[in-house]
Amino acid sequence: MKRYLFYPIWFFTEVTTRNSWRGWAAMVVSIVCLGLARGGAQERPFAEAVGAGAVGTVSAGGAWTVPYITWGGDMATFYGNGGLTTKPGSLFARQGLNLRLTAGDDFVQQVRDYRSGKSPFLRGTLHMVGLASEVLGNDPRTKGVVILQMTWSAGDHLVGRAALRTLGDLKGKTVALQQHGPHVGMLDDALRSAKLSWDDIKVVWTKDLTGTSDTPAELFKKRSDIDAAFAITPDMVGLTGGLRATGTGAEGTVKGARVLVSTAELSRSIADVYVCRKDFFDANQPLVTKFVAGYLKACEEILDLRKEQETKGSAAFRQLLQLTQDIYGKQTIPTLEDASGLLSDATLVGYPGNVALFTQANNLSGFESLHKSALDLATARGYTRERRGLFPSGLDYQSPVFLNYLTKTKTGDNERFRAEAVREEIEGLSAGAGLDDRTILSFSINFEPNQNTFSSEQYGAEYQRVVEAADKFGNAVIAIRGHADPTKTLVDLVKAGMAKGVLKRSGTTGNYSYSLNGQPIDLASTAVLTKLIETGAFDGGTDLNPRETMQAALNLSRARSEAVRDSIITYAKSKGLMMDRSQIQPVGVGIREPFIAKPANMEQAKQNMRVEFRLVRVAAEAAKQTDFDF
Repeated sequence: MKRYLFYPIWFFTEVTTRNSWRGWAAMVVSIVCLGLARGGAQERPFAEAVGAGAVGTVSAGGAWTVPYITWGGDMATFYGNGGLTTKPGSLFARQGLNLRLTAGDDFVQQVRDYRSGKSPFLRGTLHMVGLASEVLGNDPRTKGVVILQMTWSAGDHLVGRAALRTLGDLKGKTVALQQHGPHVGMLDDALRSAKLSWDDIKVVWTKDLTGTSDTPAELFKKRSDIDAAFAITPDMVGLTGGLRATGTGAEGTVKGARVLVSTAELSRSIADVYVCRKDFFDANQPLVTKFVAGYLKACEEILDLRKEQETKGSAAFRQLLQLTQDIYGKQTIPTLEDASGLLSDATLVGYPGNVALFTQANNLSGFESLHKSALDLATARGYTRERRGLFPSGLDYQSPVFLNYLTKTKTGDNERFRAEAVREEIEGLSAGAGLDDRTILSFSINFEPNQNTFSSEQYGAEYQRVVEAADKFGNAVIAIRGHADPTKTLVDLVKAGMAKGVLKRSGTTGNYSYSLNGQPIDLASTAVLTKLIETGAFDGGTDLNPRETMQAALNLSRARSEAVRDSIITYAKSKGLMMDRSQIQPVGVGIREPFIAKPANMEQAKQNMRVEFRLVRVAAEAAKQTDFDF
């Protein structure tokens, strides 16, 4: 399935464009550089880009000016409005609204217009707005009220060279990143998930996102010292050959290049939102509420039209695609297929997503958490000098404005994955050789001999990390893999094999050599030994049966992984945190993957006694289909 990606290009530019699958190469995104050294200092304050200007009053009459950017979530705004101006009979018209939609890819100019009163709204990502929060908060009239989440982003990528296998491998590496671009927040999320900081990496800043020689993808191609680079889908495909592919060096790809992480898995990193001026919101809250309701209704109808298009065709859906192409132009949206792809890469959240964002207590992807993350990033990276917060809307989602108008209003906890499909896939990957290629992040806890219980008092920090990773990487699965020490199995193997006469030993204590049926065999060759044990090669020598010993270790490792899973769920509940049980899959590994294959003492044996957490990409078929992601 083709993937399409269109991202807002922010900051320090007067004219910006977006990129489609077929049209991206013809477009150049220019971001004016502020003279920062390559790989150098923090970003300069956003206020310096906006410049000085007076706070004006939003006109009380006429149409409201609402900015849009080139992103699939804005297609719902077009649909609700019937075009750039509100058409009679459209969803927004029936709500008593009169809107004039204007291009807003130049976010700096958006902020200037917002401050001057030309528009009461901002349209961007929550991290974007966070970077501008100091400017918004300088006057009580322009403080930002976040009124609506539109989408989660589902298509950005961090591409790494062959030596980089997981996010933890980024430590000490050099990453190419566009200045002030959409991947700054994504990198911040990726680093925090791996327990790394910006000080652990070197950033090489580029001026552009795509289409020129000064982009992360181009630097990755030209400079071997660039270990990883952020890329939009067309550039990612050019480097790797595809989301699940590895570059071969042919057809322009980079040999060994692969996607380290994508918002296909890191699905709760980039949230697109509408923000309203505080003075305008206070004076017009009923109509602003109707704007929110109208947008959410547009999302519902678009989803139904898309389903209709997939089954029998929909003239209304094709009209939306045509409207999108007309608004953005054929340079940006060359075909209606590109317009459909634009929508596909934007994950709509709808009414359930907004209820979850603004009202769900202890939601790790809720407003409080995302807002803090955005402000932390803005302050730490030097975009803001003073911490100025945003307001949540406080809308009453139980009011008739929503519940008597919308139809897709089911909220609450949903299981995202098909448990049986996930279990089969994870167990298949664990038994084969494919798990490493699917692993985004991994870490472990150790346990003592004969330990069967795992308390949050002992492992609370790791449990919290699991819960946070499961939330941020909403489309990945956490495999909880129990491992066992092989010492007992090896002892039984030697005794049984020698008693049976198939295993011979020579040498002295601590320096033994072994042969099986006359051929040398290494007791550190775990894969070879486990296969021999499974075939019954050592059965029948004594009452000790290494096959039974190995199976017992596997059963115990599975029981331990299940105990850890249950303990994590209990921990999450005790903290009031959401935990999707279908997203965590316990797996018994047994003795198959020891750290030390032939331990010489208990200290070495204990290194094998571990429960491993792996954040794993799974096939799309493992996920349940839902209308909205929340």
